[in-house]
Amino acid sequence: MTTTEMPAVSECTVTGCSYNHDGCHAYAITISGTNGAADCGTFIPLSRKGGLEKVVAQVGACSRSDCRFNAELECTASGVRVGPGADAHPANCLTYSPV
Repeated sequence: MTTTEMPAVSECTVTGCSYNHDGCHAYAITISGTNGAADCGTFIPLSRKGGLEKVVAQVGACSRSDCRFNAELECTASGVRVGPGADAHPANCLTYSPV
């Protein structure tokens, strides 16, 4: 898998993230967490917006080996949606699907 084949972050609805302004502007996100929902490890809760101006965010790494889209720690989903989580972490990978 090359960087051009990494799945895009097709949607982010987490308004409190510094990288989210009219979509995710991080170059790549990391999906993390160990139990329950899959957390967006790139979430940064600052009022200042950041990231790259023109970018389609991608999934750079996924440490959720229990996800059906995880192949050798690489995400194989066609696209990833990030949104507010039901747990204590404010940003979750909504595409996460346990094996």
